[in-house]
Amino acid sequence: MADFPRTQIEDLSVSRLLMGTNWWLGFSHTSAAKDDEIKRTMTPERIADVMEVFLNAGVDGLFGHPDPKLVEAIRIAQDRTGRGVIIFGTPTLDLSGATDADDENHRIFDEFAEWGCHVCLPHQQTTDALLDRRTRTIRDMDRYCAMIRDAGMIPGLSTHMPEAPVYADETGLDVATYIQMYNAVGFLMQIEVDWVHRMIWQRAKPVITIKPLAAGRVLPLVGLAFNWSTLRDCDMVCVGTSTPDEARDVIEISLSLLERRMSRVELQKTRSKASVEPEA
Repeated sequence: MADFPRTQIEDLSVSRLLMGTNWWLGFSHTSAAKDDEIKRTMTPERIADVMEVFLNAGVDGLFGHPDPKLVEAIRIAQDRTGRGVIIFGTPTLDLSGATDADDENHRIFDEFAEWGCHVCLPHQQTTDALLDRRTRTIRDMDRYCAMIRDAGMIPGLSTHMPEAPVYADETGLDVATYIQMYNAVGFLMQIEVDWVHRMIWQRAKPVITIKPLAAGRVLPLVGLAFNWSTLRDCDMVCVGTSTPDEARDVIEISLSLLERRMSRVELQKTRSKASVEPEA
């Protein structure tokens, strides 16, 4: 199988499909019980099993933060495949205004750089706290972007607010990519899907869409078909999976959509579907 299609973030080549980590680290958007199950069962070895499938298909971009479990999983998967992971890091910054806050934020950026982070996107918890709809700016983000550059990483924005990429472009903020919530059912999106679609196409930089399957609320074919058919060739889709087979399905469905062919994914079988199956 050929490697997955790629795009560019400045001079960095990265796969258009990215690995999400919520289903590895315990952020299910379903229930506390589901989160606890994920945290209990997803070991570094199990995460590496999933990651290995992606890497072997040329899907090398990964979103996350230096959780010890994820750090170990990346090491295992890279050793197994001989392929490197391109890390999109999402730090939470100190916004307290304390006199030593900048020192702490420099330390955080240095930690992510030492981890091997390529693209650093301050987490939604940081970005959205700084967004000012009155002035159409993201306060202080220019300083944080400069710190990211100084640490040797490419700056981006991790956000849940649709305004953030718009204001970044309007103010000429030094970011190379940005996140946008985007799925067919509007899950966690703050405005209508058609508005976000238009905003993605108007952006100056590549967009990364997250929650494409609405945290498991839509079928992979539905969610991925919507994303791949309505994005630009430069944009990326970040998807979380729990098992190697789920990873294989996401890759195959995505490739079949991009190549405009029927997917080879095996469909689930139930007795109620027996009447529509071809006769032997």
